[in-house]
Amino acid sequence: VQLQASGGGLVQAGGSLRLSCVVFGRTFGNYAGGWFRQAPGKEREFVGAISWSGNTTYYGNSVKGRFTISRDNAKNTVALQMNSLKPEDTALYFCATGPYTSRVSISYHNWGQGTQVTVSS
Repeated sequence: VQLQASGGGLVQAGGSLRLSCVVFGRTFGNYAGGWFRQAPGKEREFVGAISWSGNTTYYGNSVKGRFTISRDNAKNTVALQMNSLKPEDTALYFCATGPYTSRVSISYHNWGQGTQVTVSS
């Protein structure tokens, strides 16, 4: 199983970015999807999670109301729409899949390589 994340970049504060993650080698529709992020010198932080059906979503407190997680099982993708970006959102963003819709990173078995998001003030 391989996950390929894309869509990161440099954006000004208040701007938007859309991250996308394609899952190869697995029928993604049977698994939950998640996004995490890690800034230099900090621990990995939960961003969002979505159930296999898309009916259940969870968000980290710092992104709630600004970020939206979604999925397209036909295309084996999970996306993260990020609006009203802040400098503190700057981090390496990782997508992941696993059997449970969870806020905890150890629940996810497969991880992408990460895509860098940098928000300038």
